Amino acid sequence: MNRIHLFALGLGMLLSCAAPAQSGRIDRVSAAGELRVCIWPDYFGISYRNPKTQQLIGIDIDMARALALDLGVRLRFVDSSFARLIDDVTQDRCDIAMFAIGVTAGRAEKLRFTQPHLVSDIYAITTKSNRRIKTWEDIDKPGVVVAVAKGTLHEPVMRERLTQASLLVTGTAQGREQEVESGRADVFMTDFPFSHRMLETTDWARLVAPPAVYHLTPYAYAMQQGDDLWYARIERFMSDVKRDGRLRAAAHRHKLDPILAGD
Repeated sequence: MNRIHLFALGLGMLLSCAAPAQSGRIDRVSAAGELRVCIWPDYFGISYRNPKTQQLIGIDIDMARALALDLGVRLRFVDSSFARLIDDVTQDRCDIAMFAIGVTAGRAEKLRFTQPHLVSDIYAITTKSNRRIKTWEDIDKPGVVVAVAKGTLHEPVMRERLTQASLLVTGTAQGREQEVESGRADVFMTDFPFSHRMLETTDWARLVAPPAVYHLTPYAYAMQQGDDLWYARIERFMSDVKRDGRLRAAAHRHKLDPILAGD
């Protein structure tokens, strides 16, 4: 081997030793001393920001705090939404999204999900004065307008299921509420936690529940694909909070016992 080859080999070894190994998310979170958690702050019982106190409350707020404590880092919440979820996670605006994210095939193509911690069916909210919608069977009929929020799992489900009613997709969750309250839509589709928010915080909402299981969806936390070490660490946390009762206690605290996922 001549001197040129020896020099090239030595330089390559030197550069290889000097180049830092690609850092995984566990290392980055530890080095920053901070866990960034995406939330949707309008999700009652899940990750809700009280408009009066500005305090965040909900089962996934409790779980995010528990995760940060387990990791030994401070916690920073990052406001997100279902419409922005995939972009916020894949573009590294947060380390994990924790706001009861429905596991769907479309989302699973872009995100990696933990084991589920909740599971909810779909429910409808109409007004107490609406004479057209009395039972679930009244929803998919000609002339009925069904509102859903863009980016939620209800959008593709209702687009597939409705055969006679008209589907109205609003840009925000508040938009679907306004359409129903104003009478421009007959019902909007939501889940167990949000339906209870409507019943507790408004005087006009009426719940319409399906007579049998309609479309159960598991809810979990989402992160970027890849990085098996980070995924394994979060899965260990999920197993721990299920086993030691922290998840069950949080579900009970926020009145979500009926939709707590089984072990």
